[in-house]
Amino acid sequence: MLMSTTTEIRHGHLFCGLGGGAKGFNAARPIIGTQRARFRCVGGIDNDRAAIRDFTRAAGVAGTVLDMFDRSQYSDFHGAEPAADWREATPADIHAAFHNERPHIVFLSAPCKGFSGLLSEGKSKTDKYQALNRLTLRGIWLLLEAYKHDPVEMLLFENVPRIATRGRHLLDQIGELLRAYGYAVAETTHDCGELAGLAQSRKRFLLVARHLEKVPPFLYEPAKKQLRAVGDVLGRMLLPGDMRAGPMHRVPSLQWKTWVRLAFVEAGSDWRSLNKLAIEDGHLRDYMIEPAMQAGAFATADPRFEQSSKWTDGQAYGVRRWGDTSGTIGGQQNPGQGAYCIADPRHTGPAKHSNEFRIVPWERSSLAVTSAHGTGQGVADPRQAGEAFAKYAVTAYEEAAGTVISGSTTGQGAFAVADPRSGMQRGKGDNYLTAGHYGVTAWTGPAGAVSAAAGHDNGRWSVADPRIPAAADKVLCRIQALDGTWHRPFTTLELAALQSLVDPEEQLELDGLSDQAWRERIGNAVPPAAATAIAEEMGRTLMLAWSGETFALSSAPIWVRNVAVALSVAGGHA
Repeated sequence: MLMSTTTEIRHGHLFCGLGGGAKGFNAARPIIGTQRARFRCVGGIDNDRAAIRDFTRAAGVAGTVLDMFDRSQYSDFHGAEPAADWREATPADIHAAFHNERPHIVFLSAPCKGFSGLLSEGKSKTDKYQALNRLTLRGIWLLLEAYKHDPVEMLLFENVPRIATRGRHLLDQIGELLRAYGYAVAETTHDCGELAGLAQSRKRFLLVARHLEKVPPFLYEPAKKQLRAVGDVLGRMLLPGDMRAGPMHRVPSLQWKTWVRLAFVEAGSDWRSLNKLAIEDGHLRDYMIEPAMQAGAFATADPRFEQSSKWTDGQAYGVRRWGDTSGTIGGQQNPGQGAYCIADPRHTGPAKHSNEFRIVPWERSSLAVTSAHGTGQGVADPRQAGEAFAKYAVTAYEEAAGTVISGSTTGQGAFAVADPRSGMQRGKGDNYLTAGHYGVTAWTGPAGAVSAAAGHDNGRWSVADPRIPAAADKVLCRIQALDGTWHRPFTTLELAALQSLVDPEEQLELDGLSDQAWRERIGNAVPPAAATAIAEEMGRTLMLAWSGETFALSSAPIWVRNVAVALSVAGGHA
């Protein structure tokens, strides 16, 4: 009987962020025959203290806060000289950050703002962002120098796809540097969603380097999986705003005009849907938007967004269908910055029945007939009932009543009267005379004493509020769009679930209290599920190399190969 053996594969991370890549690598369990492997993280480096605290929890090992800028890069990026106690990082700092262990694999997810399509071409060429771009090259050099006498077997460098064009000169330098240290290098693009079967399409650039002496076998690409619908993930979560899911599941406050724009964006489309609306003199010609009780400025809310016409690839104000795949979760996720909203068809009212108080349109099918009363059994009937039916008739106080019949279970008959007597104006000592039942306090007047049993019908517990939100006021609201769904932004927790950082049924805790900071770190993270798929393929390659194998037959595309030879074999020569 063959006994299985377990091999440990160590991995470290530069520009590690909150630890999505490290979490995914730790979950990898590659198997070849009777050999198994498990991954262990030896450390991570980032200059963001909050991200390092998140990394430490996710990776199970202490991360290190370290600024890897050289002095000139620091000055160009910050626009000022560093403090007196600042010093440049050295290869010894890399050893210390990895707890003096040598990793077999190092994963770099370097800052990508300088290459992002959200940054203009002109701004990307400024000294600040050029310094940020050069940080990648310096980080790789520090790593190579730290382990030049015992090289790391494999390196992965992940970034946005645009780096292949905007950062071509930088990639050429990185490739030359890696080859000088004995690595075979390949550049490719992949979709993290396809590698992990996520509910988002996340296309990324990947540079993979394999040390030729230590790892003769080729490194193959992981198998691709089918993308899932965004509703498959969000449907497993509590409704947005339900605090049982934690503070990260709260609905973001948006400007009123933003809610209006989202309501008019067609599901599956973006800001260009707004061009279909007819606008006359700054007003919507075919629609009037107003609150439940009063009209006002809402009727003139203009949903047009002229700036969006310049965002040809940003899908500004994009609203995803429930059954579609989400777009890439980026570091910026305001509704105006991409397709970060969802047409949510779920009922957000009482939980007992999803069709309570629903009126079915005349031309549609009825909902299921149930034994319950008053749940979804109404219809918008366009026909005018004749007077003979006296449907729900109300007799005026000064008129004669209709015929009194024995029963009226369907609402037919003259069984109601418009009684002008309130019944509340009674004599001295009556509660309705002194307690102010259904009382409304003036906005400029003081409130009465707040009691423990305060309710709208037992005192002056209502107020005449003259305020209505202006177009730029931030509010939480639910506008039912024309397709009958709620077009709303993703919650922070939903973004994390789409990134596979957390299971949909779980809560997530990240350092700090800022949704904006959380969202940026979530958007910059590598999806753990995608990292697991990559790590398992790399683990199998290492296991082959350590067992003495120099070639493995596979139908999968090769990621990294020696360009000088067609096959890499032991003792082979070009």
